[in-house]
Amino acid sequence: MSEPGTLRPRVERLAREAAKFGVVGGLGTLVNMGVFNLVRHFTELPVVRASLIATIVAILFNYVGFRYFTYRDRDKSGQAREMTLFLLFSVVGAVIENGVLYAATYGAGWDTPLQSNFFKFFGIGVGTLFRFWSYRSWVFKALPVEKTGKTEAERAVRTAEALLEKTPRQATRKQPDRV
Repeated sequence: MSEPGTLRPRVERLAREAAKFGVVGGLGTLVNMGVFNLVRHFTELPVVRASLIATIVAILFNYVGFRYFTYRDRDKSGQAREMTLFLLFSVVGAVIENGVLYAATYGAGWDTPLQSNFFKFFGIGVGTLFRFWSYRSWVFKALPVEKTGKTEAERAVRTAEALLEKTPRQATRKQPDRV
């Protein structure tokens, strides 16, 4: 069981993380929906293929946003592993997202532009739940936390500050008064 008083900071960190994830995800949704509608309007591609193209563009956009905004404070030591896992979980999210659109379009016959946009958006929402869990759990891993609750970065800052306090300061010489 966790120590008293540790739940609130953890919930606050999770809320900040979810908010940042939401900002990037919201912008990614705009990219996804925008590309989807542009491809639908200017090409003759079927609905799900247009959606897959839009999803790929949004995945690339989201990786940059997640790595350099949402999870910028997370471990960056294994970027090849991170990219591989991100793409793997993104593919699963894309299957969820586009599976909803596929079922609505080809299973139920709902294929007007309004219906396609609704089910595309709904699929993005369902896929986002999976992506949030998988990205924070497997892709952008948190830096290790000491028993004191401090991250490695905070411990390094504390150590540097302690060293600076121990460093002897140079004596300042008083300049003679000039006449």
